[in-house]
Amino acid sequence: MVSSNAQNNSQSTALVVEDDKSVSQLIRLYLAQAGYRVLAAEDGPTGLRMALEDSPDVVLLDLNLPSMDGIEVCSNVRQESEVPIIMVTARVEEHDRLMGLDLGADDYVSKPFSPRELVARVNAVLRRTSRAVKKRDKSGSKVDAGEVVIDLDRRTATVLGDEIDLTPTEFRLLSYFIEAEGRTVSREQIIENVFGYDFTGYDRTVDTHVSNLRKKLEVANPNKQHLKTMYGIGYRFHA
Repeated sequence: MVSSNAQNNSQSTALVVEDDKSVSQLIRLYLAQAGYRVLAAEDGPTGLRMALEDSPDVVLLDLNLPSMDGIEVCSNVRQESEVPIIMVTARVEEHDRLMGLDLGADDYVSKPFSPRELVARVNAVLRRTSRAVKKRDKSGSKVDAGEVVIDLDRRTATVLGDEIDLTPTEFRLLSYFIEAEGRTVSREQIIENVFGYDFTGYDRTVDTHVSNLRKKLEVANPNKQHLKTMYGIGYRFHA
């Protein structure tokens, strides 16, 4: 049965934004069996309104929605809220995955999917979110890594006092690298802690995001290399 996590998730609310009624019903059934309180919307504008007004703990968002597609919904939600967003869609091209991540999606599930796996993904995203909140409560809003400073509440980063323009994915990457400062982290660890979805066949996407982040750090301070590639192993951040 899917209900093994019911007690743990009884206080969590999931919003399902999906225009296919059969798919929506299936997702809602499994989430309810897992102990979630489930809300549903069938179009983009309604999903956006509910995501901002009903304060769900997680949003499961289809990309192909009437009136307003999932990309636009995600972008608008991210301007107002840090609620975890899981893209659930038949669009599986790498471009779509990258776009969703750069807009701030936390996970990506391709259709057709296993309902049990989807529930597991929801649980995993909420566990990661919970750990991040606990760390923020302990360390405060700002984390100082030498000349690089991140503000967890404002989701901004500065180098030598000047703010750098980061995508949501790059900000999550930088936060993770600072947390692991001085240690070499592998692609697998980055995927688990930053991306959180099945990266099979998309390992180069990790390298692309890391490369983009490194370039922005080096532009901000050409005299120091904060991110180093440990060939065959992973990456290491030095403050």
